[in-house]
Amino acid sequence: MYCRYIQFVATVFLVFPAVHSSAQEEPDPYEWLETVEGERQLAWVRQHNEATLAVLEKHPQFQKLFEKNLEVYNSVDRIPRPQIRGEYIYNFWQDAQHERGLWRKVKISSYLQATPPWEVVLDLDSLSKVEGVKWTYEWATFLQPGYDRCMIALSRGGGDAVVQREYDLRLKQFVPDGFVVSEAKSGTSWVNENTLIVETDFGPGTMTKAGYPRVVKLWRRGSPLEKAPKIFEGDSTDNGAGGYTINVPERQFLFVEQQLTFFTSRLFSMENGALVRLDIPNDASFRGVLEGQLLVLLKSAWTSGPDTFQQGSLVSVDYHDLLRGIRTIRTIFKPTDKSNIRDVQCTKSLALVNVLDNISGELYEYSFLNGTWARKRVRAPEFGTVNLVNADEDADRYFFDFTNFLIPSSLYWVSGKGAIPLVVKSEPAFFDAGSFTVTQHAARSKDGTEVPYFLVAKRNLVRNGQTPVVLTGYGGFEIPMLPSYSATRGYSWLEKGGAFVLANIRGGGEFGPMWHQSVLKENRQKVYDDFIAVAEDLITSKVTSPKHLGIIGSSNGGLLVGVAITQRPDLFGAAVCWVPLLDMRRYSRLLAGASWMDEYGDPDKPEEWAFIRKYSPYHNLFPGRNYPPVFFITNMRDDRVHPAHARKMAAKMEGMGYKDYYYEDIEGGHGTATNKQLAFMYAMVYAYFMKELQ
Repeated sequence: MYCRYIQFVATVFLVFPAVHSSAQEEPDPYEWLETVEGERQLAWVRQHNEATLAVLEKHPQFQKLFEKNLEVYNSVDRIPRPQIRGEYIYNFWQDAQHERGLWRKVKISSYLQATPPWEVVLDLDSLSKVEGVKWTYEWATFLQPGYDRCMIALSRGGGDAVVQREYDLRLKQFVPDGFVVSEAKSGTSWVNENTLIVETDFGPGTMTKAGYPRVVKLWRRGSPLEKAPKIFEGDSTDNGAGGYTINVPERQFLFVEQQLTFFTSRLFSMENGALVRLDIPNDASFRGVLEGQLLVLLKSAWTSGPDTFQQGSLVSVDYHDLLRGIRTIRTIFKPTDKSNIRDVQCTKSLALVNVLDNISGELYEYSFLNGTWARKRVRAPEFGTVNLVNADEDADRYFFDFTNFLIPSSLYWVSGKGAIPLVVKSEPAFFDAGSFTVTQHAARSKDGTEVPYFLVAKRNLVRNGQTPVVLTGYGGFEIPMLPSYSATRGYSWLEKGGAFVLANIRGGGEFGPMWHQSVLKENRQKVYDDFIAVAEDLITSKVTSPKHLGIIGSSNGGLLVGVAITQRPDLFGAAVCWVPLLDMRRYSRLLAGASWMDEYGDPDKPEEWAFIRKYSPYHNLFPGRNYPPVFFITNMRDDRVHPAHARKMAAKMEGMGYKDYYYEDIEGGHGTATNKQLAFMYAMVYAYFMKELQ
């Protein structure tokens, strides 16, 4: 299914040409660092990596942390995350012997056993060796109903740009002369054995300014892709477009989504060989089809005739009525001011709705019977995070898991409508959680809004301002920050005497669409006020003090960290700024940045640059301030958030005489590609926090 959010990225380097603007351009002496792999730029990266490693690798805890991390990440006791396809469970697995990973399968009944007899489908280490490319497995789309073919997406180093190749799951080999989509940010979906829906880079003019496909084609086996008939073409100013099929018992649906912006889209369906626009709100999120009903998650209130459906509700719209120009809308779930829908998935006859209620997970089964929706709450554990792992589209069975800060993940199996969930897998405890407690608090932001946060600390915490604390948040794109178990955090930080704080600031998805929408564009400063308020509350309540308070964030969370240290450097003793956005003047011209202007605004419009300029970290660095020694982390292969953000910020700080740390890996995209890489990164992070905060 085509995803309406931006995928993690790969190895393609795209910098958009400068856009004419009446906004005042400021000379940028570090713009040369935007060239990713120039000789001068690589020399700068090597020099900074060496300087950082010379300090952090010598920390007395570094090697122990690295070895422990690697032991945990490679542990055979981890839960192999299941993907149900037909009668098999598929899983991608990495460990010490399989650095790049194994894609494997096992019968569902065997997966439920303690030690499943896995059958290797594709060995990524062997493939990488044979083809001389460091392949990273990204995803696979399966041909239904037989599930004997798939399109495998492989990335060079872990980014969003992928190569897609047809694979025979019975013979366990790539199909000779099969479908192949060249490296690009792309998507595919099966119509039948000989036909694919494809959106990709078809050549000049076929991608949006944000770097995503805007043309969708129907590609039949044996014909050249370039000659495949076009079924949809969006505008270059759109975010992108994609097509996909949904197979339900009564028929196959073919949908196309035209993503107008990051948060709005138009939905079309194929009927009698032509696309038909479906009359649902542009800012609503289409979540599937069940019993002839379109499942639609509302991001704003929807008035239809005499009825108004509440913002944040999940509703159903009768598909066949909609084709006749009639809206038959029913409410499935209506939220409260403290609840929000996190996820929706469908089995053969159930809509599974994953709800947050005051940041605690709940799960419901909904059935459509005699024109009404019947609800049953699933018996999941309380006071933690419930994650819908995978639902079987062909039967009423699914997996979910449960975790919180101190309880490792447990995987539950539900084998029929209304069945009692059974624990089938549990991860071991990698640290002693018995001496810690989790408490929920609230800070008051600058405008009076209550901002909740979780504190994980020793039961006998002494409030004397001496406890080293790591604070994190995100605050963007309606993504919630939820309680979860982290072995790394436990043994690297909590057991070493530190405490951890998770801030549920505005911009996320903890309390419904308005928690996010209230801080877009010109209201963005409220996100940073929330985070600063949590930091101040920790200091005022004497949990910690500025010299012992560190912060960490990645991507949009890296921007959060950048703003925090430039606006209130007096509050923090350390900061990890991971794959961050920082230069908000040029962010929309770098890689996928143009797709995020609904969130931040357009810096090429003078009236919007006026408010972006006030918080852009790169433009709010000044001499003579007491900034903490920031640790910048990025990846050379990140083709979503350009590594130049971290490069330029580090260079500018150094040019003003400030101390910082900088590390740039050569692969991993917007995340990490291997367990070893991840173990190394977190060993550096916690060695840095120990050095600066303890």
